[in-house]
Amino acid sequence: MDQLFENRAKRMIKAGKKTAGAWAQLCSPLSAECLARGGFDWILIDMEHAGGDILTLVSQCQAVAATGTGAVPFVRVPWNDLVWIKRVLDAGAYGLMIPYVNTKEEAVRALQACRYPPLGIRGIAGSVRAAGYGRDTSSYLKRANDEIFVMLQVETMQAIENLEAIAAVPGVDALFIGPMDLSTSMGHLGNPAHPDVQAAIATVEAKARKLGMPLGTISGSWEQAKVLYDRGYQLITLVSDSVLISKVAAESMAKFREVFPA
Repeated sequence: MDQLFENRAKRMIKAGKKTAGAWAQLCSPLSAECLARGGFDWILIDMEHAGGDILTLVSQCQAVAATGTGAVPFVRVPWNDLVWIKRVLDAGAYGLMIPYVNTKEEAVRALQACRYPPLGIRGIAGSVRAAGYGRDTSSYLKRANDEIFVMLQVETMQAIENLEAIAAVPGVDALFIGPMDLSTSMGHLGNPAHPDVQAAIATVEAKARKLGMPLGTISGSWEQAKVLYDRGYQLITLVSDSVLISKVAAESMAKFREVFPA
């Protein structure tokens, strides 16, 4: 009997609820498992700036599922590429973050890659992990187009100018602001705090509210996240496995050196 493919996080977001996510950037099923056990709604596995491959992704998805916490694996794909999107979805991703989508045409291409015909051009295989290796094929094929969550990254002024057209593409579930890339594309390298960048972000927020489009972004602290939630964001990454370990390691050694400076 097929297991029912359901995306708990997508239902929460569609219901207007605020959700919490965590970056899995260490290409480790162990760190992904630790994050999922923390109770996050979704674990965002990074395949754009992290070094994992498809088999790494599979092990991370397995680790998240094994916790039984209800966390679902979202994946940032390397690019808006048909082959990458197909392979990531077949590996068992419940949602995708697709970077650098700047026009309606690019959004259409992204959504077509995510959906089975007749709504898209995603290739069909019933034997993949997402379909239970042939055990859950019927349920998965019937439900995947509705259950897969698709969010597109807003990283340039061109994307902001085309936001209404991008958001109008059927199947776009959320927009996700990438503050570092946005600031850099605006000529403020790695400086999202610049007033021009903050003004651009405010424009995205206003447009998203008007469109009724769920909005996501990253945060550097709980204090920052709370401000963002209060401004209407529904998807925020609260922590990153790599940053957590690096930060705690540095803080621990700083305390050690205070006591034992020699």
